[in-house]
Amino acid sequence: MPSLGADMEAGTLVEWLKRPGDRVARGDVVAVVETQKGAIEIEIFEDGTIDELLVAPGTTVPVGTPLARLSGGAAAPAPAKRAAPPPVAPVVAAAPAAMPAKAAAPTLRETPASPAARRLAAERGIDLAAIKGSGPGGAIVSADLEGTKTAPAPAAPPRRGLDLDAMRQAIAAAMARSKREIPHYYLGTAIDMHRAQRWLADTNATRPPTERLLLGALLLKAVALALRKSPELNGFHIDGTFRPSAAIHVGMAVAIRGGGLVAPAIHDTAERSLDDLMRALRDLVARVRAGTLRSSELTDPTVTLTSLGERGVESIQAVIYPPQVAIVGFGKLVERPWVVGGAADGAIAVRPVIQASLAADHRVSDGHRGALFLAEIDRLLQEPEKL
Repeated sequence: MPSLGADMEAGTLVEWLKRPGDRVARGDVVAVVETQKGAIEIEIFEDGTIDELLVAPGTTVPVGTPLARLSGGAAAPAPAKRAAPPPVAPVVAAAPAAMPAKAAAPTLRETPASPAARRLAAERGIDLAAIKGSGPGGAIVSADLEGTKTAPAPAAPPRRGLDLDAMRQAIAAAMARSKREIPHYYLGTAIDMHRAQRWLADTNATRPPTERLLLGALLLKAVALALRKSPELNGFHIDGTFRPSAAIHVGMAVAIRGGGLVAPAIHDTAERSLDDLMRALRDLVARVRAGTLRSSELTDPTVTLTSLGERGVESIQAVIYPPQVAIVGFGKLVERPWVVGGAADGAIAVRPVIQASLAADHRVSDGHRGALFLAEIDRLLQEPEKL
């Protein structure tokens, strides 16, 4: 059972997507696991053949419990920029034998069904309401649809209902641990966004709406590029040791409808173009809302970016998500008087300004290094055409 974040102690296996004898390769989705943040597709990190499934669907087990046994293949070599995610310690020292009752089984507002079964039903036009499920709590799994005759699909796909109380408890436990164990320091700066906004307007003027860039893509790329010069902010603090990450996988905080949030990774953020990052952002938000995230997206983030500008917040002092060592925040764009020009002939002009903040781990970096990081973000945003 993988740890999908510091706020996860255990998970419920909802469905196996592979069977004994199946050959699997690194990156294949092999199972669906239910957590406080919904159903997560679990990817495998080794090549091999499945010999035995050790955990039955519907079983809740602590993080670290073996789920299956493989043979016939050594661990697959990690790609140059996608190392296997580090282990994440659970919120408490000893993982409980079971999750709270509310999170012990999938919670659905309509017909209970796993994400894989819902996709299969949509492809085949099967009415899930007419199927009897064999999964945990009567949930429909893929095997229940074998041999089923197609029927008109329902007008709208069933929507997952999250246990928001369980999610809040998990997030609170992770944040309490963070504030208890991590010596935070906070820095902030105001950045003139006049050039970035003008460049965005010029770039989007000739594009159709579906291909336009948003400011979030520029902020994401600037943070990733700045981390190249501040590697002490990109990595994990585990067992008293900082482990820097060669890869830069920025976790983007995304609000979940109804409450709560997740911060899945956009992999290799610094290497991707702005257009590619914009597509990744749109896809990520859509899949967060649909509840179809993958395990690597929750375990890989090497730093987190959060922005509440769309909610009217001008600044944010965020809490680090362990075992990461930094989190970057942005507020909303506001019009402010700003001195432009040189010291001798400077003038006051109205500029769009954004507040950028950094919360970082004092065990790994200090205010001087954090200030250089924020200054680099500022410099990069003054040359948006080079992002």
